[in-house]
Amino acid sequence: MSIADGLISGTGVWLAHLLYGLMLLVALWRAPWAILHRNSTLQHLVLGATVLVMMMWLLRAGISPGMSVHFLGVTTLTLMFGWELGILCSSLALLGMTLIGKEALDGISINGLCASVIPACWSYWALRQVERWLPQNFFVYLIIGVFLNAACAAALSGIAMMGVLWGSGTYSFYKIWQEYVILLPLIMPPEGLLNGILMTAMMVHHPDWIRTFDARRYIDEQ
Repeated sequence: MSIADGLISGTGVWLAHLLYGLMLLVALWRAPWAILHRNSTLQHLVLGATVLVMMMWLLRAGISPGMSVHFLGVTTLTLMFGWELGILCSSLALLGMTLIGKEALDGISINGLCASVIPACWSYWALRQVERWLPQNFFVYLIIGVFLNAACAAALSGIAMMGVLWGSGTYSFYKIWQEYVILLPLIMPPEGLLNGILMTAMMVHHPDWIRTFDARRYIDEQ
């Protein structure tokens, strides 16, 4: 989901600027810069993942401005790097989209909250609940911690954007319902599948690339 130029203005935009700026500052403060500085492989992963997410966001479909649909990939970013770099990487992808004219500059904070902050924070929180309450098993991590997690993150992102569009009076609830909300069940499985495929490949071949995945705990000790 993304906000097109001029769709929303006023107090809501400034509040979004404040919240998004605050989340960026917290992410910048907590990000593992020391590790990133001395690990060239991690640097390449962060850059490559950011570019990949930006390319995914270029592929979108929609009827009305502000109600376009595209893959997020933020769950994979968050599980690989943690929620801090998940927010920062997806924000860099959003900045790139804005610079090439695919996203509106005045909507960057709303887009950032809905397409970056909300899915990243949800993905990290949901994974922690899986680790706390469910068996520490490879398939539990993959199916619930990745697939279902990513599907729910996409749904929350879309619902948040729809709430913004409806609450601001940009579109009627009926229009939002017809053009997006009823499509959510169709959007969620592909998002979960895409993240699941990416994470499965890394868990099998490069588990050390995933900050939240402990191969010893999830595989060796089973």
